[in-house]
Amino acid sequence: MSELVLKAEKLDAADELAGVRSQFVLDDVVYLDGNSLGALPVGVPGRVEDVVRRQWGELRIRSWDESGWWTAPERIGDRIAPLVGAAAGQIVVGDSTSVNVFKALVAAVRMTAGSGRDEIVVDATTFPTDGYIAESAARMTGCTLRPVTPAEVPGVLGDRTAAVLLNHVDYRTGRLHNLPALTAAVHAAGAVVVWDLCHSAGALPVGLDEHGVDLAVGCTYKYLNGGPGSPAYLYVRRELQDRFDSPLPGWNSHAEPFGMRSAYEPAAGALRGRVGTPDILSMLALEAALEVWDGDGVSIEAVRAKSLALTDFFLECVASYVPAGRVESVTPVTPAERGSQVALRCADAGDVMKRLIERGVVGDFRQPDVLRFGFTPLYVGFGDVERAAWVLGDVVRQRLCTSI
Repeated sequence: MSELVLKAEKLDAADELAGVRSQFVLDDVVYLDGNSLGALPVGVPGRVEDVVRRQWGELRIRSWDESGWWTAPERIGDRIAPLVGAAAGQIVVGDSTSVNVFKALVAAVRMTAGSGRDEIVVDATTFPTDGYIAESAARMTGCTLRPVTPAEVPGVLGDRTAAVLLNHVDYRTGRLHNLPALTAAVHAAGAVVVWDLCHSAGALPVGLDEHGVDLAVGCTYKYLNGGPGSPAYLYVRRELQDRFDSPLPGWNSHAEPFGMRSAYEPAAGALRGRVGTPDILSMLALEAALEVWDGDGVSIEAVRAKSLALTDFFLECVASYVPAGRVESVTPVTPAERGSQVALRCADAGDVMKRLIERGVVGDFRQPDVLRFGFTPLYVGFGDVERAAWVLGDVVRQRLCTSI
């Protein structure tokens, strides 16, 4: 038995979150793709069945009141709030991440109306959809779009900057950007910041309130395990809620939603972020999924500590098992600069990932040459990490021998 196998067993034995694994539907596959789609929590199927059979099937329309359907967006938002460092009453759940990015970015520009600010700064390395929406928002608001890397943001801010859209964690490389420092820089320039938390919420502390973030959005199907297409969320800092002017006003965000008035009057608080009828089935599945965070010791700080230990150990195993020079980590080695994934540059990465999946190690591939491995501390163990690295090394060695 190798030293790394023994080390994995020792780390698993000391893992305070090891018991949470039983709350997920898992098999013998090493699942390292939770940064794309989280595993199914065991409590979700029963909850969804109740929603469908009893709440919808028996109570029908009465469930909007009796089953709490109407208040689900803000109620579930309050469940997510502690995981991103927010007090209650600032997060509303609903719509997709894309729709919420659009709402937040246009509203951010509108908050600076009359100040002569006419430029939107966007992360040039962002997930494509964020870039598309930023370009559309710029055209709608008459702003100029300025794509730059996060490192370049402080140097381009000025009195023309209206809003800045940034990713907390780079989806390709796993690099964690400095949210406190970048938020402070945006504020010093008099602009409004919007953060995309898709690859950080549920994996590491965010500190939205602590760092004075203005607006934030995120999905719930990655580290929050809400299921495919589960609704996203929108955070509006309490001090800005009365200035939040959504470009998508709907009857659900009206001050009197059942008044059916022709003139729009926004509701108070984060409810301004609602638009239309909530997607109840997926929303209540998400609510059930969030119950895995209710156990003793299941804190975002404990998750972050294990995340860093898992990614450190994976990099150690890769260095030991994979032939030298065959892969290159593009994820920062410094823990403070790393999210909860490791991205490896590898020749023929697409085919390598296909072979890994055939052998029971599931990650994903990003063009042109990146293998991504996501580590969800709630259900990934150190034995999983060691096995994944060993299989990767074996696959790469076989390909090396074949090519000679």
